[in-house]
Amino acid sequence: MFTFLVTQSLRNRLLVLAIAMVLVLWGGLTLSRLPVDVLPDLNKPTVTIMTEAEGLAPPEVEQLVTFIIETQMNGLPGVSRVRSVSGVGLSIVYVEFDWGTDIYRNRQQIAERLTLVRDQLPANVTPQMGPINSIMGQIMLLALTAPADVSPMDVRETADFLLRPRLLAIPGVAQVIPMGGEVRQYRVSPNPAAMRTLGVTSDQLEKALTQFGVNTGGGFTDQFSREFLVRNIGRTLKLEDLANTVVANASGAPIYLRQIAEVSFGAKTKRGDAGYMGKPAVVVSIEKQPDVDTVRLTRDIEAALKAISASLPSGIRADNILFRQADFIETSIQNVERVLIEAIGVVAIVLFAFLLNWRTTAISLTAIPVSILSAAIIFHLMGLSINTMTLGGLAIAIGELVDDAVVDVENIFRRLRENRHAAQARSVFDVIVSASQEVRSGIIYATMIIVLVFMPLFALSGIEGRLFAPLGQAYIISILASLIVSISLTPVMAYYLLPPIASLHEHEGALMRMFKRANRAALERALDHPRLVMAAALIGVMGAGGAAVMLPRAFLPPFNESTLTINTVFTPGISLAESNRIGLVAEQLLMDAGGQIRRPADGARRA
Repeated sequence: MFTFLVTQSLRNRLLVLAIAMVLVLWGGLTLSRLPVDVLPDLNKPTVTIMTEAEGLAPPEVEQLVTFIIETQMNGLPGVSRVRSVSGVGLSIVYVEFDWGTDIYRNRQQIAERLTLVRDQLPANVTPQMGPINSIMGQIMLLALTAPADVSPMDVRETADFLLRPRLLAIPGVAQVIPMGGEVRQYRVSPNPAAMRTLGVTSDQLEKALTQFGVNTGGGFTDQFSREFLVRNIGRTLKLEDLANTVVANASGAPIYLRQIAEVSFGAKTKRGDAGYMGKPAVVVSIEKQPDVDTVRLTRDIEAALKAISASLPSGIRADNILFRQADFIETSIQNVERVLIEAIGVVAIVLFAFLLNWRTTAISLTAIPVSILSAAIIFHLMGLSINTMTLGGLAIAIGELVDDAVVDVENIFRRLRENRHAAQARSVFDVIVSASQEVRSGIIYATMIIVLVFMPLFALSGIEGRLFAPLGQAYIISILASLIVSISLTPVMAYYLLPPIASLHEHEGALMRMFKRANRAALERALDHPRLVMAAALIGVMGAGGAAVMLPRAFLPPFNESTLTINTVFTPGISLAESNRIGLVAEQLLMDAGGQIRRPADGARRA
């Protein structure tokens, strides 16, 4: 079979070169469009159900909300685990499904179950499904800051009503979560004495407040051969309009809200806060959807922030980037690119030092870009992304991508030189076919053994398999691509480039001859002392096994992200004000740490 492939490649040399050129161009275009992320897709289909139950303590939230929702979710098909967290006024239920299930169908099933749950929950308690996000979803943290004359309410409203809607409109953004500041709300403080004097009850007050600021419909009327809609326009957000709301009537005179209560704006009860550079601020967390290019989405977000900055209220800034996941990805890609260039340079130097011929070196090096760019096409077809694991697989394979080509081109070069001195010289075509066939079995066996070494990665289950399988896929794809290159493109390039120099009676380089002499001497000594060699090998294996047992273990190596996260856990029951005060003190300490920390920020949230 492989003889047939080599023969047909040599008979269709121009076609092979054209296909190689198309693969290089197509692969380069595909590589620039592949999604880029930190890690492979590790997202197990999970739906988050969040329920606000203001005023309830954790035990009541557990009994009245969480337990009811969990009971309904346990019977769904494909559910592997249901877990929950019940806090002060908040219930979060995580429903995990089996790998490979459709997340959108899962959400539809949960939505159907939630319609059955609503009647069993306390009044005004409505469960909601969270957005579809990624396990590495938090791609950016930014801080909104303002001078002292701008109130925290104005900063929070800017984040809620200007920044958040604009960022959610960007394709790929799953959620935008503001933290800190103050949420504006109306505050009505009734005066019991005034209410008793004017004869206003609490029910009347509550009813008036419920009906404030809404538009109502009155049907339509038929006048002058036309229909006119009847509307009651009452929509307003002004504090003065709330104060002038009619609560009741006494002796035909209206009683206004301002007569029985104090009306003002107040801050909603906080369950979290945030700070930046030792001062209160609003920190905005931006999360992405699964299978979205993090780098491209980050650039879209930055462009949107730049456009929004011009329309922000005076003094408010939204350009304080605390965390940018794309920095780590871009640095990783730059490091791999540098490694690739250095590896190609080292391989070129080594090949030239051994072969002492630029043509054979060029033929061998061709396998690297053709194999990598061909692998990029396969990545696209398989739905893989550029991430830490796939880049690691390519980096490991760099040195081996030229192995097949080197073995093939070196044997072809040697056989062409021998054919030049033969009594009956054969055609270049026959020499290249036979020379490739001589080493083909060894190349195939070596490649298959390497592939088999990585096969156990695909037997891993759960998140480990999802994490490490792309590394094996990238490695195997690139190695198999180099094998195809060695049986198609390498013989064709050898046909065009090697015969002219083979006629010049070139010999092996001095370095190659020196290593061959050293290898012969080492083999002779090893064959003379077989027991010593076997004992040394056994000792080496045992020593390596002992060292492997003593090596430190970790799920992932440490990443140099230039970002440090410090989690501080306080005693249960600590107030938000106290935890926020401690957070600001910690920020100040970090700012005083010799100038090495540029942008400290803190967030205090409920557990």
